[in-house]
Amino acid sequence: MTPVDPRFGVRLRALRADRGLSLRALAQLTHRGKSHLHELETGEKAPTVETARHLDRVLDAGGSLVELVAAPVDHHAEADDLLARVRASDVSAETLARIEAAVDDLASAYPTTPPAELLPRVRRHLAYVVRLLDGRVTLAQRRRLVVAGAWLTVLRATVHVDLDQRGPADAHLKAARDLAGHAEHPEIQGWCLETRAWDVLTQGDYRRALELSQQAQRVAPRGSSAHLQATAQEARAWARMGEVRQTRLTLERLDQLVSNLPVPERAEHHYRYDPTKARAYAATTLAWAGDPAAEQVARAVLTELDPRGDGGERPRRSASARLDLALALLAADRPDEAGAVATRAITSGRVVPSNWWRAREVLRRVEPTGVAEAVVLREAYETYRPNLQP
Repeated sequence: MTPVDPRFGVRLRALRADRGLSLRALAQLTHRGKSHLHELETGEKAPTVETARHLDRVLDAGGSLVELVAAPVDHHAEADDLLARVRASDVSAETLARIEAAVDDLASAYPTTPPAELLPRVRRHLAYVVRLLDGRVTLAQRRRLVVAGAWLTVLRATVHVDLDQRGPADAHLKAARDLAGHAEHPEIQGWCLETRAWDVLTQGDYRRALELSQQAQRVAPRGSSAHLQATAQEARAWARMGEVRQTRLTLERLDQLVSNLPVPERAEHHYRYDPTKARAYAATTLAWAGDPAAEQVARAVLTELDPRGDGGERPRRSASARLDLALALLAADRPDEAGAVATRAITSGRVVPSNWWRAREVLRRVEPTGVAEAVVLREAYETYRPNLQP
């Protein structure tokens, strides 16, 4: 499959908006399906070179769309360029505080922004950091800029994980760890290990996920957000391995760690542990472990996240909570309810590609039961399934 620059969808949407076209109108002009165009704009599906060329002609885009398909981003080169400049250059003192604020804004936007939309924003800020690294400042200013670059790089890697883009994710996780080492920032190093643990967990390598999450806990400062998140990740790995006792012990350890932790000022910040997340992690973990307590916890989490049933303020987390509830209902031998709940999660459009395996797991377990909800679930699954990379 031809790699596609993540800016393609954003560019397509901007061109369509500039020309005053609705999705339906563009579909009529291009003889493409409205849903297919929507998937191209959101990054859920990748265009072929032929499709990009056709859209270029219709939108009179001067070849700007096909360039994003025919000339894919060299993620390794971008990561290496940032590292090379850190090692070889002084940095500018310009707008350090504004860059740090932008890092927090992007990390806070992560839970609610579709990955394909967030990625170009992260890349733009990283490019700005790279340009500033050509300047000259004090050592203290230089370190602040390197730390900001490390946070942006680990966030970029996380977004690539969500898009199931393993090559770019690997390149930027490695770069983020190197940058964190250069800045002597153990918490970012811990987040890199935790992110890798989550990635391999979604791929089914539970033993490796366990090792990485435990390593992250050793690297990150005790009580830091990275340390807490890595503890939660360890519990998930134990659950996927079927070790119920170890799962519960790890969850109890996490509960003790967060018992007196205040809610952070920006609770939606991806790299600031919100103690209210602990219950959501417990629901996921207990559901995977097949623990009977999972259903009650999952329902409580979903009620808190989505009290009105409209997705709530954190729709991605609400979709994940519904998949957790579906797994818990399967453990309770109620496949009909599980199918209905999972269908609602999928049709919300908020299940990111890296989480799609959970939807697939529910489908795999509901279909053999023959319940009527399995047909609707299969239809939703096929309609919303992202174009995952092999």
